[in-house]
Amino acid sequence: MLVRYHLPSHRAGGVFAASVLTLVCSLAVAQSQLPFVPASTPEQEKLRLVPSKKYPGKVHLLPATMETTQWGWFNNAQPPVLNVNSGDTIVFETMMHSHNQVVPGTTIEQIKKLRTDYPGRGPHTLTGPVYIEGAEPGDVLKVRINKIVPRAYGTNFNVPGMFGQFPTKFPDGQVKYLYLDLERKVAEFAPGIEIPLAPFPGILGVARAEPGQYSSVPPGRYGGNLDTRDETEGSTLYVPVFVKGALLWTGDSHAAQGNGEINLTALETAYKEMNVTIDVLKNMKLEWPRIETKDAWITVGIDRDLNKALDILKEETTTFLMQQLKLNKEDAEKQMMSSWDCRVSQVVDVNKGLHCFSAKNTKERRRIEALPEHENKTYLVTVGKDADLNKAMDDASWAMIGLLEANKQLTRLDAYGLASMVMDCRLAAPTGPQKAVHCLVPKSTWVAR
Repeated sequence: MLVRYHLPSHRAGGVFAASVLTLVCSLAVAQSQLPFVPASTPEQEKLRLVPSKKYPGKVHLLPATMETTQWGWFNNAQPPVLNVNSGDTIVFETMMHSHNQVVPGTTIEQIKKLRTDYPGRGPHTLTGPVYIEGAEPGDVLKVRINKIVPRAYGTNFNVPGMFGQFPTKFPDGQVKYLYLDLERKVAEFAPGIEIPLAPFPGILGVARAEPGQYSSVPPGRYGGNLDTRDETEGSTLYVPVFVKGALLWTGDSHAAQGNGEINLTALETAYKEMNVTIDVLKNMKLEWPRIETKDAWITVGIDRDLNKALDILKEETTTFLMQQLKLNKEDAEKQMMSSWDCRVSQVVDVNKGLHCFSAKNTKERRRIEALPEHENKTYLVTVGKDADLNKAMDDASWAMIGLLEANKQLTRLDAYGLASMVMDCRLAAPTGPQKAVHCLVPKSTWVAR
C-alpha cells in the first residue's frame, strides 16, 4: 500500500516562501516494494567522503535534504542514505520539525495543523538511515557523540489541547522562538530568565526489529526518542542492533531540556553539525540502551506506565552492576539502592522514560544531592508522593507550574514551557509502596539584568 502525502502551499509568517513538498511513504515490509528515490549512489558516497585527521576512520558528510530525511517515521525497509564501516565518523546535519517548517515566524495554529493534517507520524525530521557494514542482529552499536553545533535559534511550543503531560488543562497554545547565545551558552526565555544550553539529540537510535512503518514518537529498546538530556557532547550511546546494517537515525535536536519535558517540547533546534563515531561491538549484549558519560553509566527503563518503567529500570541497573562489579544479584541490588541517583527522562512520548546513574569509580562516587522536600537556596521544589508513580509525577510537576505562576508571576503557559526546559524531576529511592518524585527548578534561571 502506497501513501503519498502532499503538503499544501502556505506561508509561515513570511519566513519561507510558499512551497509544495511531496513526501512518499510506504507501509510495505520489503525493500523491493518501496518506491523511494535512491538516496545513495556510489558517486554520492565518494563525494560525501572528506579528508580529516581529527576523527577516527573515514569521515562522511551527511547533509539534511529531502532525500536524506524522513518526517516523523521509521521503517526498517527504508533504503539507506549512506553506507559506512565500523570505526567511521559521520557528520550529520539535521532539520527543524516537519521538514524544516517549524522555524521563526510559524504560528502555533500552523504548527497544530502540521500535526492534525498528518496523523500517525511524529513531528520530528530524521536524518538517515545510515547502514553500518558488518552490523548484525544481536550486536551492539556504539555511537560516540564527538561534537554538536546547533543553529542560532530554537523553539518551545504547546499544541493547544493536544499532547504534553496536561493536554486538557491547556486548551490554549503558544509558541516561543529563542536566540541561542552559543558563546555564553544560554537562551533568554524572557527578560531576566535564562536557560543554560546543553545540546543533545532527542532522537538517536537504530531501526526496530518489526517490519512496517512506525511513528518516531515512542522510544524503545532501539533507542530513538529517549530524550535523555545527559546524552550530550562527549557521551556514548550503546544500543542493541535488530536488523542487518543497524540503520542509524538522528533528529529531534535539542538545545536544552528539563527532566520530564512536560509540555512535549524541549528547546527544539536543528544541528549544523552532529558529529558521531560509530563502532559495531560483537562481544557485548544488551536488552536496553545504555549511555556512558565521563563519570557514569546511565541505564534506562521505558514503558507506557511509569510503574512498569521503574521495574525495568531497577532490573537493568541491577544487571549492569552485576556485570560491572562482579556482584551477585542481592549485593547488586544493595549497591543500587545505596547509590540511587535516578531521574524522569520524559512523560510525553507515549512510552515514558526513566534513567539512573551509576558511577564509574565506586571509590570516588558521583556527588549525589539529597532530595530536598522544600525550597532551599538553590532550588524551587515541589514533591509528589503516591503508590502510583504516574500520579506522583503529575502532582509534583503540576505543583511546580502553580509555584512558578504564584512566585515568579509567569503566565500558566510560560510556566509550563519553562518547566519543560529547565525542571529536573528526580526519583526518590523506592523503599516501600509509596513512591516520590521531587521536581527542582534552579533559582539560577533568574538572573540580574
